[in-house]
Amino acid sequence: MFDETFDRITQNPSVMGGKPCVRGMRVTVGMIVGQIGAGVSIEEILSDYPYLEREDIMQALRYAAVLAQWREVALAEA
Repeated sequence: MFDETFDRITQNPSVMGGKPCVRGMRVTVGMIVGQIGAGVSIEEILSDYPYLEREDIMQALRYAAVLAQWREVALAEA
């Protein structure tokens, strides 16, 4: 499922402090995931950022999912 190459996700220390970005632009994976988490639709993001493509957003979400699989974060007990 996650055996893919993330060809749209880049990291460069001189762009957004080295945070994972979409295609070298100043659009971070975190911004995309945060927008989706806040209820913003993919269509709204594409409208707000016309230089993004649907696959940029989908790959950012898959990238974040991979990171979440491998990192422990303290959560409140259910």
